[in-house]
Amino acid sequence: MSGKGRGLAIAAVVVGVVGVLLGLGGAGYARAGYGGSVMRGESMRPTYRPGDRIMFERIDGSQVRRGDVVLFSAPDRYGFDDLLVERVVAVGGDRISCCTGKGPGGHVTLNGRPLQEPYVRGGQADDWLAGTHYDVRVPEGRLFLLGDNRGNARDSRAFLDDQGGTVPLSAVRGRVIDDYTVPGLVGTALILAAVLVLTGVGLGIAAVAVRRRARTLVPPAPPWVMQQP
Repeated sequence: MSGKGRGLAIAAVVVGVVGVLLGLGGAGYARAGYGGSVMRGESMRPTYRPGDRIMFERIDGSQVRRGDVVLFSAPDRYGFDDLLVERVVAVGGDRISCCTGKGPGGHVTLNGRPLQEPYVRGGQADDWLAGTHYDVRVPEGRLFLLGDNRGNARDSRAFLDDQGGTVPLSAVRGRVIDDYTVPGLVGTALILAAVLVLTGVGLGIAAVAVRRRARTLVPPAPPWVMQQP
């Protein structure tokens, strides 16, 4: 093989391998770190509407903070294994109470202070028509969850007789994200990986073409070279 053909072949292998490794790494990171789902039901209006696509990062309950919107599984309560989407209002050790007033003027109380919740639908801290009242000390290792649509959410309020309606940290499967910077970088890496693999394939084809051309350009041996002594 000519020097040029050999160089192209080496470049093809290097670029192709880098592309494959980058693609596998990016795909593995994306699969392990992130997921996607579709919002079902009305419980998180107006933040998320039915049919909205949501992206979440895979975390465990120990990484959850107040105010996070999480995906969790509670088949023993809801009778199915699908992931549910609700907001973390209180964590282990918190005291959560409802409510100071009714309608838009009412507030959920967290550790003795009114909780500001600009995300709730219509400004209603609770379904004041139903008149739900609770005063829960959240056990350690558990979370109190509410939907943003307090008038149409079957959340912790519906299970107050079971450890105050709280769910264990182990039920959490992920946290909804609105910042797509990291997933965007992963997507860019996957695109770059595809480009590198295709470039490697192109270089490999070029190396074969150069090799074949070099063979055709080699002049035939003189007749006397072929003669036997």
